[in-house]
Amino acid sequence: MTNLDQFKKAKEAANVMVRLSDDFIRTVLLDLADTMVAKTALLLSANKKDLERMKESDPRYDRLQLTAERIEGIASDMRDVAGMNSPLGDVLDGRSVPSGLKLKKVTVPIGVVGVIYEARPNVTFDVFSLCFKSGNVSVLKGGQDAWHSNLAAVGIIRECLVSHSVSSDVIQLLPPDREAAQDLMHADGYVDMLIPRGSQGLINSVRNESRIPVIETGAGIVHTYVDASADLEKSKKVVFNAKTRRPSVCNALDCLVLHADRVADLPDVVAALAMKNVVIEADERAYEVLQSHYPENLLRKADEASFGTEFLGLRMSVKVVDDFDQALKHISHYSSRHSEAIMAEDKNVIARFFNEVDAAAVYANTSTAFTDGAQFGLGAEIGISTQKLHARGPMGLRELTSYKWLIESDGVVRP
Repeated sequence: MTNLDQFKKAKEAANVMVRLSDDFIRTVLLDLADTMVAKTALLLSANKKDLERMKESDPRYDRLQLTAERIEGIASDMRDVAGMNSPLGDVLDGRSVPSGLKLKKVTVPIGVVGVIYEARPNVTFDVFSLCFKSGNVSVLKGGQDAWHSNLAAVGIIRECLVSHSVSSDVIQLLPPDREAAQDLMHADGYVDMLIPRGSQGLINSVRNESRIPVIETGAGIVHTYVDASADLEKSKKVVFNAKTRRPSVCNALDCLVLHADRVADLPDVVAALAMKNVVIEADERAYEVLQSHYPENLLRKADEASFGTEFLGLRMSVKVVDDFDQALKHISHYSSRHSEAIMAEDKNVIARFFNEVDAAAVYANTSTAFTDGAQFGLGAEIGISTQKLHARGPMGLRELTSYKWLIESDGVVRP
């Protein structure tokens, strides 16, 4: 079967999706969640084949790895999605106009949603559950690194669909080669929206080459600014969590920005990071303070590449600034508009940070690790949008809908 054949099948399957009731969709998703947990051994076996081809030192290894606990977590998110209210059929606007027309603006599925992603097999289940719940067909193009995992996941999904007499064409898995990505980016007329999830290079490539509307997601160059008014204990806890909880994901801390008045506290703020072997790339002032307080083998002098880099691993840069305005300027220059945080007790400073920092998620005294669809109460996420049109931040069910106008009258014609 060619890629074009799959696009055609996906387009036809969109007509199937609009006929399914929300109760039925809920039943299918709950059954799928149970089935994937029951088939944990199969998923782990397939995942092992992928892991064997990747070095453990590769930052993508953690993203690629499935465990029984992670599979249960994916299933739990799927159950959450199943239990949420349908985003379809909501009346966004309703009015009657003098001509006699009665109008309603109602939410509808986007149709066929394409996703290009890298070594993240959990994305396969997350995307399907969100698309299925919102009445959309999924066309997935995973990377070569996760091919066996994705193949097993889609096989389980399709088996569950068929057991409920639903066409398995509502999910399509394309080959992991570059040609499939090119074909998907050029599938105008078949695919309605394309979402790239992965590195900045992948996102840039899709944005530049796609003929389909694109929502940019994924790349996160994340800062946490410790203000002069910050509480030291809160700062230590938040910085440690934001950097080390899962350093391979896009909401992980990349750059600690520190007010010069708190430079003496820097060794305390970062001390716990040494236990996780976090390499710090420090600017001149930070390096001078840390030189005798942080393990020598984990401390580097920062260069220009240390800033504006999404490390995706146990590395972090530190920048000391003279004042709050300089902190804002640094963040604005290097931010990817994903997640940014401030540690401060001064409410006026927090208010300015909230108002002036341009990012999809802006935090005060909170770890950026919370930028996640499930943590935002969205059940799961199809991605974290860093753009401003249609969707921004974690994308859940609502962001997978469009709308249409329904118009009725009693035989009215336009003069």
